[in-house]
Amino acid sequence: MDYLVPYGLEWMNMLVRWLHVITGIAWIGASFYFVWLDNSLRPPAAGSELAKKGVAGELWAVHGGGFYNPQKYLVAPAELPAELHWFKWEAYSTWLSGFALLVIVYWLNAQAMMVDRSVADLSSWQAIGLGLGSLVAGWVVYDLLCRSPLGKHDLAFGVVVFALLVGAAWVLTHFLSGRAAYIHVGAMIGTIMVANVAMVIIPGQRKMVEAMRAGLTPDPVYGIRGKRRSVHNNYFTLPVLFIMISNHFAMTYRHPHAWAVLGTIMAAGVFIRHFFNLRHKGRVEWVYPAIGVALLLGLAILLAPVLAPPRPSVSAGTVPFVRVETILRARCVSCHAAHPTQPGFASAPAGVMLDDAHGIARNAPRIYQQAVQLKAMPLANMTNMTEAERAELGAWFEAGAKTD
Repeated sequence: MDYLVPYGLEWMNMLVRWLHVITGIAWIGASFYFVWLDNSLRPPAAGSELAKKGVAGELWAVHGGGFYNPQKYLVAPAELPAELHWFKWEAYSTWLSGFALLVIVYWLNAQAMMVDRSVADLSSWQAIGLGLGSLVAGWVVYDLLCRSPLGKHDLAFGVVVFALLVGAAWVLTHFLSGRAAYIHVGAMIGTIMVANVAMVIIPGQRKMVEAMRAGLTPDPVYGIRGKRRSVHNNYFTLPVLFIMISNHFAMTYRHPHAWAVLGTIMAAGVFIRHFFNLRHKGRVEWVYPAIGVALLLGLAILLAPVLAPPRPSVSAGTVPFVRVETILRARCVSCHAAHPTQPGFASAPAGVMLDDAHGIARNAPRIYQQAVQLKAMPLANMTNMTEAERAELGAWFEAGAKTD
């Protein structure tokens, strides 16, 4: 019956991941839409009926065979409408599903997914505590900065928050595996984003609605605060989306300076997002996407030496296939098999099975890339593959990856 536990976790992983993607699309799609909407509104003519009603801006759009005419009020309409739509559950559902995924994939299998003994020899509870602490500390520090005088200066605030996120990445990569460090930086950003909604934007909107119901004019400060936090969330989106897919790209999180790699990619995302935000206002500033592309291109060039094939200490052609099988059986097959024996794995990761000659031959390029070039596998090197063994695998592959 023990095999049912990892099998059940595999199903939970799949279903919760699916839910996370669905709700994430809904949340980020709404965020992108409303930032576009705000930046695309045009003020009504002075003295027009709309201006007299207190409308700050409007636009006309066509979609799905119909015409739409959204309007935004300076503070609030004269009367509270009978039906008012709120946008909050997209954010809450995304964070809840993401947190559940963090627990299922990382915290319940911390020794395999979070601890890299070549980085720090942590217990599972120490790794989990560090991860959880980073989420709490990230929100507390960010919120205090928002409430400080710095929060009113957008550029300076953005630079400081970016530096703090890169600093958090630096700390986490010195205690957790690179993959886990990246995911926890993403979870920190996601926690900040959802806390903005739950603790600032929605409470402020409720106070505005309550004031209108009491026959009072809402205090515009709540709208200003909510707008500022919403814009922050908008700039967080591209970095957090990259982190969601980063576990597929070991060349980033396995780099000796993985924190700097992540910082560069996040900066590129911010510059690219800024271009679109300005474009919605009618300003086309190509310098911003150019900076973003230049950062990514420069990073690709700088990472290239890490991907260069190592100079094996073993002559090509001198490693027999039986030796390759022995190495893989000792270091890789506990996970990459039809029936994994490694706790926490119900099936072979990515469907890669190395428990027979056919599977080894079919996956030879992946073995070479992940175990020799990137040294990303075994995961966190939990089976203690040696450098000599990696060199032997490299020599075998470069000699043609023969199985006879």
